[in-house]
Amino acid sequence: MLTEENDVEIHALAARGWNQSAISRHTGRDRKTVRKHLAAGGVAPRERAASCLEPFRGYIAARFVDDPHLPAVVLLDELTAAGFDRSYPTLVRELRRLQLRPVCLVCQQRRGSAPTTEIDHPAGEEIQWDWLELTDTPWGQPAYVLVGVLSHSGRFRAMFCEQMTFGYLAGAVHEILLGLGGSSLVWRVDRMATAVIPGTDRLNPQFAQMAKHYGVDVAVCPAHRPQRKGVVEAAIKFIAGRWWRTAKVGSMLEAQQSLDVFTANVSDQRGRRGSTVGELGSSEPLRSLPALAFPAEIVVDRVASRSALIVFETNHYSVPPGYAGQRLVLRARVGEPHLRIVTAQGTRVATHRRAPAGAEQTVRTSEHATQLERAVLDAFTTQTACRRKRNRPPGDGALAELAKLHGQPPPGVAPVVSLTDYAKLAEVAC
Repeated sequence: MLTEENDVEIHALAARGWNQSAISRHTGRDRKTVRKHLAAGGVAPRERAASCLEPFRGYIAARFVDDPHLPAVVLLDELTAAGFDRSYPTLVRELRRLQLRPVCLVCQQRRGSAPTTEIDHPAGEEIQWDWLELTDTPWGQPAYVLVGVLSHSGRFRAMFCEQMTFGYLAGAVHEILLGLGGSSLVWRVDRMATAVIPGTDRLNPQFAQMAKHYGVDVAVCPAHRPQRKGVVEAAIKFIAGRWWRTAKVGSMLEAQQSLDVFTANVSDQRGRRGSTVGELGSSEPLRSLPALAFPAEIVVDRVASRSALIVFETNHYSVPPGYAGQRLVLRARVGEPHLRIVTAQGTRVATHRRAPAGAEQTVRTSEHATQLERAVLDAFTTQTACRRKRNRPPGDGALAELAKLHGQPPPGVAPVVSLTDYAKLAEVAC
């Protein structure tokens, strides 16, 4: 058969006035082939032979009803047992050509390939919230970034957190709202555990109290429908691709400062509806914020190091040397500048002024420093460590205690003879 290029060339030469013999010599094709193409305007494509899957259509359709995602290699094994003698590539090609595999609408929607439409977001109506999880960071510890986006303008702010607990969420929400200039009428969240009770559509009681503190309504996205909060999903993708991939940061504090600069200088300058994202966001009618943040409490369990330091938000805080190696509880209320360190039973161990999150500072009081120095000097010795393989049999003290356990006199002590015992013996002998 001639290709489309050959067919076009033959008709072009004929339009120039070439006869069939000249066209045949020029293209190297038989004159009958040239004549057939010129007469019919091109040879109709040859009908393909019947598919090798025709005898098995009924079985294949039934199997795809049972499992629309049945792997082709499994289907090949079943068809081979039923008499199919072709290869795996042939099976896959024919399944695609005949379109025998049904379309799974659920998976199509999840992949974002189903038909969709943009949702209208009036100005000032909605903020969408979600977490960006960064498991691999330059400072060696995982980090979690809370992202809040105005649905109408696409303007966003983000805050780094050490954990995804409610205390960190409350603090980050207030900082983001300050950056946006206020709050919307509605907060849209997915089913994260800090906002929604897992397995239900009910709000977490703490999150509900925080929503009432800011005077907003909360909308929970349907399960497994990330497209419903597509604005924040797009913002997270933008942060990860445009900023985090190339950010030169060495600590959480540097990362937060770099992200703040990025949102102001890059994200807010994006064009949007004849203006910029930043200008649209500034013009949205947002609600004013309360004077104070929601008083949530951050509670973290940590083990004090041998140097009597305990880590919180990448900063190190001192404790008395007697608590080195022990598990302690750190408590910090959102909006307050102090950090309280207590035992598991609630006994106060220390109180420090909080350093900036991610600054990697060491905060040690003079009292704790003096106590640690004294403890180190008291434990200082020039003696060598004890040898583990020396011969040390039980001593006299241990043997004496062992004899007491058996009701015997201590070793090396002569037994005490009682005259009463002699009198009893004499009476028996008489």
